Amino acid sequence: MTPLAWPAEDLWERLEPQLPGLSVEVLAEVDSTNTRLLERARQGDATPCLLVAERQNAGRGRQGRPWQSAPGASLTFSLGLPMAPQRWGGLSLAVGVALAEALHPQLRIKWPNDLWTVDAHGAPAGKLGGILIETQGHAGPSRHVVVGVGLNIEAPPALPDPRNPVAWLRQLDDAATAPATLTLAATALVGALKLFELRGFAAFARRFEARDLLRNRAVVTTRPDLPEARAQGVDEDGALLLRDSRGQHRLDSGEVSVRPC
Repeated sequence: MTPLAWPAEDLWERLEPQLPGLSVEVLAEVDSTNTRLLERARQGDATPCLLVAERQNAGRGRQGRPWQSAPGASLTFSLGLPMAPQRWGGLSLAVGVALAEALHPQLRIKWPNDLWTVDAHGAPAGKLGGILIETQGHAGPSRHVVVGVGLNIEAPPALPDPRNPVAWLRQLDDAATAPATLTLAATALVGALKLFELRGFAAFARRFEARDLLRNRAVVTTRPDLPEARAQGVDEDGALLLRDSRGQHRLDSGEVSVRPC
């Protein structure tokens, strides 16, 4: 296999003016890029870092689900940095908006932190990637934030259960590569985090609405008292709004899993 040519120096030159002290690191293999950056933060290293792994052997998705990666077939990276926005709600949606806009017009955001493709009719087609945001520090205005991103570049070797369809970037752009996608994604991510810190989710609300995968769709949730409902967008803090026969309900991202029917 031809070694991947990662644009680490170019990315550093592009991003360091926005994140003074930034380091850009590429590892051949790691357990989890999020775990590594959280460990550094716990040890007192709060300098910004973009950490890329060609392979993760213990990557984590939402609610601890495993996320595996293979060199070139997927892109996994994390960005760690201190942040102090006025409000934290909607951060994963803001990140999703930035990534979707940077990568392809056919990408949508499935609340609260997944990137999906849609078919020619706008119906959900498959999950292309996910976002995992973790923080180190007290629940105050300033925390060290680690934003992990995992994207399928090529088709996975074994397609999973058809009830959980997957997608990959080369379905949309046959010239896509992991290094080129990193440049697009990391640049968009840094810009989104800086804007979110200044203006919060309000700066992304309309952009999210244009790429909301679930809006006006029937969904299934894991909350026992709300097995099915219809999605009606999100509120000012990025919480999902659902309506059933009893009225409207508000769901925070940590409460349930939601999928389109």
